Amino acid sequence: MSFEPEIGGLIRSALDDPETGWTLGAFGALAAFRWAADEWRAPLDDGRLGHVTPRGGIGLRPRDDLVPVAYETALGADWSQAVALCLPEAACAGPGRVAVTEIGPDKDALWAEDRDAPLFDLGLGLGQAAMAVRARGAAALERLRAAHGGGFLAPDDPALNPAAPGDLAWIVSGPLGRIEVFGDPFRDPLGPRVFLAPHMLRLRRTHAATAPIPSGIVPVAHLLPPHPAKTAMGDPVPFDPARHAAFDVLLSRWGIPHVVAAKRHAGGLGPRPATPPDRWTRAAERVARAQAAHRDAAPRRSKDRLTVRDGTPEVSPRYDPLIVRALQKGCESAVDDD
Repeated sequence: MSFEPEIGGLIRSALDDPETGWTLGAFGALAAFRWAADEWRAPLDDGRLGHVTPRGGIGLRPRDDLVPVAYETALGADWSQAVALCLPEAACAGPGRVAVTEIGPDKDALWAEDRDAPLFDLGLGLGQAAMAVRARGAAALERLRAAHGGGFLAPDDPALNPAAPGDLAWIVSGPLGRIEVFGDPFRDPLGPRVFLAPHMLRLRRTHAATAPIPSGIVPVAHLLPPHPAKTAMGDPVPFDPARHAAFDVLLSRWGIPHVVAAKRHAGGLGPRPATPPDRWTRAAERVARAQAAHRDAAPRRSKDRLTVRDGTPEVSPRYDPLIVRALQKGCESAVDDD
C-alpha cells in the first residue's frame, strides 16, 4: 500500500503553517527552515512541495517509501517533539563525497534563475545528505575552485566568506529534497539557517541517540510542530492544550506503538504494554509526567478548552489552521485525554 497521499497531506499542512519548523540533513550537518506569517513567499514552479522566501526556501518530493515517525524526547522537566521523515537505508546511499567538488550547474535550485549557477559539494562524506554552496561572483568562484579536491571546508574558511551579499547560498540536500539558505547561514535563530558541528559528524550517526527510530530506516528530514509549552526559541509559555492535542494526533498515527502505549499507561489512559520496558518506553513515561505537570499547572480558561460537538472536535479559531485541521481529522481521543 502506498502512503504517499496521506504523507503528502501531512507535509503540505506542515509547510503551510508558519509555526512549524523543518530540518533536513544528517546528525551534525543540517539546514533548518521556518517562515514568518508576515513574510513574502512563493510556491515552487516544478511540482515540488515547498516555497521560497527572501531568506531561503524548502523543496520536497514525497515518496512512496517515506515513513513518518512521530516521537517525543524527555528533557528533564521538559520535552521536545518532532516527526522524523525516514527512508530505507538503501535510499540514503548518496555519493558521500569526501573532498570539495564542483558538481556543475545547480539544476535542482529552487529558483529557476539559479539553476545555471555552479554548485560545490563541501565534502562531508555523508550518505543521507550533502552540504553544498551555490556560488555567484568571480571572487567566490575563484576561491571555491581553488579549494576543489581539498578536504572539508570549515564555516570560517575564507573560501566560504562571500565578497558580496548573494555570492553564496548554502544548500543541504538529500533523497527527499533540499533546504536553501540565503545570506548569513548562521545568523538567524528563527529563520533558514545551517547547523554544522564537526564533533558530531565524527560520530557518524544517522540521528540522535535519543530518537526512537526503528532499525532499517534513516531520518532524512524532520518537521517540528509548535510546542504546547514553549516558543520556537525555547522560552516557556502557558500550556496550550490544543497544540498538545494536535501533536497527540500525530503521535497516535505515526508513533512507535509500544512507546505510545507506555506513555498512555503512564498518564492513566490505557493498560500497561505487554512488551518489556526499554529506554524508549521509560523516556515516554517521563514525557507523560512532564506533560501532566504542565497541564495541571495551566490556568483553565473557557476559550482554551477543546469541545466536541456531534463527534467533531472544535477549537477556538485563534489557533493556527494546521492545529484546527489536525483536530478535525479524528482527534476525539486526544481531546478526551486532556
